[in-house]
Amino acid sequence: MIRLILLAAAIFLAPLQTAFATPPATPWRGAAFSGDRAALEKLAASGANAVRVYHERDAWVLDEARKLGIGVLMGLDVGLPRYGFRLDDPKAIAAQENRIRAFVQRHRNHPALLAWVIGNEVEHGMNDPLPAWREINRLAGVVKKLDPAHPTVMSVNDGEPQYLKQLAGCCAHIDMIGLNLYAGAAFGLEDRIRAAGIGKPLLIAELGPLGQWQAGRKPWGAPVELTSREKADYFRRVLAELGNNPQIRGVFAFLWGVKQEQTATWHSLLLSDNTLTEITDALAEAWGRPSAKPAPTILGIGISADEFAPGAVVSSTIEVRGEALITKWLVRKEATELRGGGEAGPLPEAVDVEVLSAETSSTRFRAPSVPGAYRLFITVRNENGNGKAATGNLPFLVR
Repeated sequence: MIRLILLAAAIFLAPLQTAFATPPATPWRGAAFSGDRAALEKLAASGANAVRVYHERDAWVLDEARKLGIGVLMGLDVGLPRYGFRLDDPKAIAAQENRIRAFVQRHRNHPALLAWVIGNEVEHGMNDPLPAWREINRLAGVVKKLDPAHPTVMSVNDGEPQYLKQLAGCCAHIDMIGLNLYAGAAFGLEDRIRAAGIGKPLLIAELGPLGQWQAGRKPWGAPVELTSREKADYFRRVLAELGNNPQIRGVFAFLWGVKQEQTATWHSLLLSDNTLTEITDALAEAWGRPSAKPAPTILGIGISADEFAPGAVVSSTIEVRGEALITKWLVRKEATELRGGGEAGPLPEAVDVEVLSAETSSTRFRAPSVPGAYRLFITVRNENGNGKAATGNLPFLVR
């Protein structure tokens, strides 16, 4: 019996070892990941067949993903010029290569490994991306000699037509080009790629709705975040669009986990306690595993004004749908420590306010006494056994 079980396990794991030596015929579907094992389990249970991790410190995901029957696109850390890494420093270049060599040699035979992703948006902040891309291409050549069985991926920001044309011919050792796409960039992608002359297989290495750098802003500069309902609708539309492009061999939603970037919910597909959301319901539906117990949904949100005097009464209402709902209303200061290049920042502090009423669909409270920019965060949980949530927030100013 033990021998039969071991044989069955070997048969199950063998495709992870061999099937993806070249870009996959069956597209990878999953998410960019930053979380713990519980979050990874929920990703696999939602129908994902692959996960993308960014850093060598995430190598623990290989063993856990193997147990869950999903594959891993393993990130290799590449120094970022925007943070001072010198592409013209031979010692730094050699040290980086040696570290990557050792890491690839250590993990190249792991049965969960699908591909190597060499850096992420290394070119961000550079006027000319080619020096960064050439170094990534050189490192890809090193990786391919050590491990010819797994594809090499370069993950870059989407850009203007001339940017994409440069990308088309820059990197012979890159097997797959990964694009990080947000908002409308994913629509019409096939035409833009064809015009740029990119013939290699593509990954959508990050896919997200409207980013904070793209969003409309209040007069004092605060960007307006979509509700979880609006984000879920976006994923439904865009995944259907991308699924019609045979050049795309994988799509990774951003981000399965939690990240404070303008807000803690802007790009996070989960809550901080790994609670699933109506956004993850939309992904599970696209991955062929629709939820029998859907998350609550916020159909609309509103606030009585954009600006208030200190201590003035603020009222907010939401239109929400679901069963056994509990709404949490929380005021935080607006984030001011904003870091470029997708880096996470600190979570702004919560602010104690005098709450006059707090119901499922409405609240009234007094504005903070200190002038400044704030946000009202709204979290609606479904407490009928599935533990899911919907989110939204409203920026406001006190002066």
